[in-house]
Parts: sequence; structure tokens; C-alpha cells
Amino acid sequence: MSTRRQFISTAALPFLLPFHKLAAAERKRFTIRDVQTMVLKGQRTYVLVKIVSNEGTYGIGEAYGTPGIGVKEQIHDIKPFLMGKDPLQIDTLYTMLGDHTANLSGTRTDGSAHNFMRAASGIEMALWDLAGKLLGQPVTTLLGGKFRDKVRVYDHAAPSNMLDKGSCRDWAARAKADASGFTGHKFGFPHTTTASDKARDKSNRVLTNKELMQVRQGFENCREALGFDHDIMVHCHWEYDLRTSIQIAEAVEAIKPMWLEDPLSVEYSDSWKRLVASSRVPICTGENLARRQGFKDFIINQGCDILHPDLRNSGGFLETKRIADMADVWGLPMANHNTGSQLNTYATCQWAASIRDYMACETITGQGGWMDQLLLLDGPYIADGFINVNDKPGLGTDISPDVAKAHLADGEKWWG
Repeated sequence: MSTRRQFISTAALPFLLPFHKLAAAERKRFTIRDVQTMVLKGQRTYVLVKIVSNEGTYGIGEAYGTPGIGVKEQIHDIKPFLMGKDPLQIDTLYTMLGDHTANLSGTRTDGSAHNFMRAASGIEMALWDLAGKLLGQPVTTLLGGKFRDKVRVYDHAAPSNMLDKGSCRDWAARAKADASGFTGHKFGFPHTTTASDKARDKSNRVLTNKELMQVRQGFENCREALGFDHDIMVHCHWEYDLRTSIQIAEAVEAIKPMWLEDPLSVEYSDSWKRLVASSRVPICTGENLARRQGFKDFIINQGCDILHPDLRNSGGFLETKRIADMADVWGLPMANHNTGSQLNTYATCQWAASIRDYMACETITGQGGWMDQLLLLDGPYIADGFINVNDKPGLGTDISPDVAKAHLADGEKWWG
């Protein structure tokens, strides 16, 4: 006579075995069937990437556009390595790209390691979109989870003349009435003050006392007009020496900027560390750095206060998340440089939701032009200065064929 436990076990067996067989049968092997590009032309160029799986599902991403000569060609140079590979093995594929690509055609397109990283970053992000669609999960979930439901974005709005208080008031009124609701604004200051100054050596990396006073006055005019409900980021382009960078930080200290960005040369030196130690203004950098190797000295040596990578330069989603995790150990928050299209802006915000200590993402979109209609979205693109993080598979969006076709760069076609 069988016991009750034996009966239940025996009765369940016919159902359990087919279930396991069914689960095994349901496991599919995905491969990469095609890699396509499409370049759009607007204020800049935008290099989009599409990776198609063997059963037709695809993911999209954006590699670096302007200045992006050779990036599209580099993607097509990488394509043979990707064909037939498992698109879910993202970290393995990304890591092995550098070992294999140089052997595909003898040399990398135009010999540029920078172009290779930009191509690899766009491919990596397209793979994450594809993986999310194949697995039915948002990219944010695949990256470890969501820390926020919306991500702050900032623009480049600036007064036409910082030294004129009326101009600053007009600008502040426009900024406060902007339909996208931006509350963060990044801009720089004139590098010359008179016609004779323009004749100075363009490599001069110092500012005169007069120029420093004008920097101070200009930003104070902006703060007075804008108030403290909006943030100001002070924008440089790696053009100053250490002494001048310290002086600029002192000149803008009173307006309490969110950060001072990129005053020194791109690569790490102890001058960055000295600047951080001397400045009461947070120092921000990172848009032209690549991979953990490019960021590690800034992090370990406290060579900045805020890291500001561009996902199209730094290595895509996973590599830049690792940079953020490394930075978190030293207490450094993240923000994002982004001069990409609506696609890269949207993708960056989905990535930013997975970062614990995050501030804001740059954008040149949100102005109401065609770029704000490039993606197929269910709701508003930017509302009150934020982009919502969706829960749809992958990045949760796609390209509008009509908008893209109307803005193809010369010689381009719809997903060529």
C-alpha cells in the first residue's frame, strides 16, 4: 500500500517531467543576423546602430556623431566579428572586440582608437536594447534595477550678453517659460573682451584681470536674473592652465554653480587634484575619457568632484556603470555629457536610472524641433525638466521612419 506522500509524488511525476522537457525546448539560441547603420543630419550628425537577431528582433543604439568621421565605417569593420554571435553575451562581445577587430581588415578604419571606442559603445548599447526585448525586460532592470523613475536633464540656454542685465533678465524669463521646464543651464563665457584681444595668440591659456572681473560680473548678472530655483553649470573646454582655472573657480564661487566643467587639459594630471583642493566650486570632467582606465586616476586621486562621461565615448552601458560603481566607493556622483540625438538622450536617461548617486543629463534636444519627434513615445518627451524611465522591454522605444527618412544625411538610406 502506498503512502499519501508516495501517491502525491507519483501523481505529480507525469506533469513535472513534461514541464522540464518543455522548458528545455523553449530555450532558444539567439544569434546576430545583421548590423546596420543610419546617419541623420541636423544641427550635428547622428550615427545610429541597429543589431538584428536571427528571429528578427532588433535593438538600436547611437554611436558618436559630430565630430564622427570614420565612426560609421568602424562599425561596419566590426560587423564581421559580430555575425553569428549570441547577442546576450554582451560583456564578452564588448571585451573581445578589441582583440579581434584589428585582424578583420588588417587595420582599424583611419587608425583611430577613439573611433573604435565610439563604434564599440554604440554597438554595446544596441545590444542591451536587443537583450531587453529578447528577455522581455527594461534595460534598467537588466543593469541591476531602478533607483529613480525620472531623470533630470539640463540645456544650454544662455543670455546673448552676460554683461547686460537686461539681456540676462530676458533670458531668465525665457528659461522659466520654456515648455520643457529645464531648471539646469550650462554655458560658458566670452574668451576675449575687445577687438585687440582677438588678435592674441589663440593658444594663450590665461585670462587677464579684466576678463576675470567680467566673468564674475557676467555670472552674477545671470544668477540675479535667474534666482536660485534654477541651477547654472559653468562650461569650459580644456583651455586653461591651473592658475587660471583656480581664478575662474574663485570668480564664479558666489553664484553657487552646480559645477565648473573641463577647465584643464583632458587627461589626468596632479593639476586636477590641486584644482579640486583649491576650489570651493565642484569640479566636473569626463566627457572625452574612455573605459575605467581613463577614469581611474581621477577617481583614486580625487581629481574631480563629479564624473561626466558620455556613454558614446566611455564604453556604453555596462562599462560606464562599472565606472559609476568605482566612483561610488570614493563618494563621487555621476552626471552625463550628451550632444546626441533624442535616442541617445533617452537611452542615457534609462541608464542613469540604474545609477545610485546621479545628478543630471545634458541634452541639446527638448527645443520642439524634429529631433523631439525622432522616437515613438507614448507620452511627453521632457516634462518639468525630467525624462520618465519606462518599464517596457529594452529601451522601450523605436525610431519614427517618417522623421528619420526626412533627415537622412547625404548618401544615407533607411537602415542601410
